[in-house]
Amino acid sequence: MTTEYDIAVIGGGNAALCAAMTAAEAGAKVLILETAPKAYRGGNSRHTRNFRCMHAGPLGPLVESYSEEEYFADLMKVTAGKTDEKLARLAIRTSEECLPWMEERGVRFQPSLSGTLSLARTNAFFMGGGKSLVNAYYRTAADLGVDVLYEAAVTHLELNGDQIDWVDYTHEGQSHRITPKAVVVASGGFQADTDWLTRAWGEPAKNFLIRGTPYNRGVVLADLLEQGVQSVGDPTQCHAVAIDGRAPKFDGGIVTRLDCVPFSIVVNKDAERFYDEGEDTWPKRYAIWGRLVAAQPDQVGYVIIDAKSLNLFMPSVFPPLKADTLEELAGMMDLPADKLRATVKEFNAACGDTSNFHPTELDGVTTTGIEPPKTNWARPITEPPFYGYSLRTGVTFTYLGLKVDDNAQCSTADGPIKNLWAAGETMAGSILGQGYLAGYGMTIGTVFGRIAGREAAAYAN
Repeated sequence: MTTEYDIAVIGGGNAALCAAMTAAEAGAKVLILETAPKAYRGGNSRHTRNFRCMHAGPLGPLVESYSEEEYFADLMKVTAGKTDEKLARLAIRTSEECLPWMEERGVRFQPSLSGTLSLARTNAFFMGGGKSLVNAYYRTAADLGVDVLYEAAVTHLELNGDQIDWVDYTHEGQSHRITPKAVVVASGGFQADTDWLTRAWGEPAKNFLIRGTPYNRGVVLADLLEQGVQSVGDPTQCHAVAIDGRAPKFDGGIVTRLDCVPFSIVVNKDAERFYDEGEDTWPKRYAIWGRLVAAQPDQVGYVIIDAKSLNLFMPSVFPPLKADTLEELAGMMDLPADKLRATVKEFNAACGDTSNFHPTELDGVTTTGIEPPKTNWARPITEPPFYGYSLRTGVTFTYLGLKVDDNAQCSTADGPIKNLWAAGETMAGSILGQGYLAGYGMTIGTVFGRIAGREAAAYAN
């Protein structure tokens, strides 16, 4: 450790590491301040699986091609147009050069996946998952001379006019102050602060589960917003998915996600369906289900499938409840048995010809005459044994964040802050106004982490 650093990077996940490596490669002396202990380093990046990547032809593990326009259209669909097109296209366009860049810094990819995730063209999966990616980047950063402090909680950045003068943090029970030439904030959202979530969402937020790290509490974000750094995004918008209701309160990660919804019916505690389970392929629709469940009584939902659908989706980390009859399953899930039986009977009667059923693509096998409809993969639930999962809202990261320009630079109302940049989930609301596209968070973190590192190093040098 030295006492003089050109750049302080706040955070220890993908975006922070991309910034730190890029800056170090440009000759800057870099310090990473990571709130988590070493065993939990990496923020939400520990739990990721893949990176969504534009490519003009086969690239690494990716097959065929995935154009900028198709990628952007996919983003527009999930965000309902709520995005900054300039920044979104910058992330998309730059993603193609990122994949070989990642490989050069130790990331390994596995062969493309087929099946219901439908991602072989669009998403490159990390060999060993996000933990392997994070570990590879920490090894590379160490080789580049980057210093890392774990359990170093940043408490304040002193904004003086158009620059950050110093950074305060605590480490091993002591308070410290450093005066780097430049600062990159990559410390995520505020989702692990239940009080902040509750202020934004109201009482239902107390029933939410947090899929990711318990260390993303928004301390640095709040500190900067209070000093007039410009914000972006709605505090009630977030990447929220429906996860297994048996997941832990924090840090359950991606394994708690359930991919069975397209082949199920989903009911609330009154055994009533409330949304089209077959609206689109799962990577384009899984991220709306967290909000849908959040709107139901007690913020809970229940998945009902039968035996013929059990092997159509990725296995769950917890086994489903299993029963020979719907009534028995209802009892296990504390649902009204008569109402569940009636809901399933009505759904089954609305199902038509299922001969075109195809689990890996939109098949148009739909219901008729019921609301809500099920527009794909609609097959009667008739074949015992029957299976069930409980669903709760699992928040990954929040979208209220720091507003940045295409150089990842932060500003106040008076103009740019000359030595402050942001990357990753703490600025993702600049692009994600609502909704989510599988693997896009890693794209944003990688692209803007590299930009922030490049710009911070240029300023420091």
